[in-house]
Amino acid sequence: MNGQNRKDIRPGLQVNIVLKKDQRTGSLTRGTVKDILTNSPTHPHGIKVRLADGQVGRVKEILPD
Repeated sequence: MNGQNRKDIRPGLQVNIVLKKDQRTGSLTRGTVKDILTNSPTHPHGIKVRLADGQVGRVKEILPD
């Protein structure tokens, strides 16, 4: 599942995000959602989240439980 819809993302989910510094390469970082930072219901580049370890990026994939 892609991370473009805010309703699909909630704290505690495992996701792959792309960090700001990795946007050119597209390299993904895996982690657990702590906070949802995007207020709008959708975003074409992915909903911005903060992971449990403090990293911030846009959700590219929501991983199955």
